Amino acid sequence: MKRSFTLIELLVVIAIIGGLAALFLPNFMAARERARDSQRKADIKSIQKALEMYKTDQLDTSYPATGTLPAAGAQFVNGTTVYMSKFPAPPNNASDADGITTYTYSRQSIRAYTLCACLENKADSEGKDCPLGLCSCGTGYKCYYVNQP
Repeated sequence: MKRSFTLIELLVVIAIIGGLAALFLPNFMAARERARDSQRKADIKSIQKALEMYKTDQLDTSYPATGTLPAAGAQFVNGTTVYMSKFPAPPNNASDADGITTYTYSRQSIRAYTLCACLENKADSEGKDCPLGLCSCGTGYKCYYVNQP
């Protein structure tokens, strides 16, 4: 006598697996958002350190002008001094309609700047409202930024 599963048993197993997947998928997606946001924060801190090294090498101890930071993947150099061998780009999220694709840098004076990144996780505890005119992250999104000094 052959023993096999009935159609009802197979449907019950598929329904259970589908239910478990529905429970765990949102948590998995949120974990990926948090991981990309952690990378953005680490990149901002690395850029901040490179800017501080740049400033100490300048005779007038100034930061680079707005719009003069290198493109993602390029070197951050001044003369023969390399401050970052590869300027970071924000982690890619192909499903992000708001296009979190760049880090924003704005120099307010020769000794003050703001460096900003948009965060995906709207509930991030370090996320703040975006500075006017600096980051445009989309409705409901928060920014992570550092000011110097």
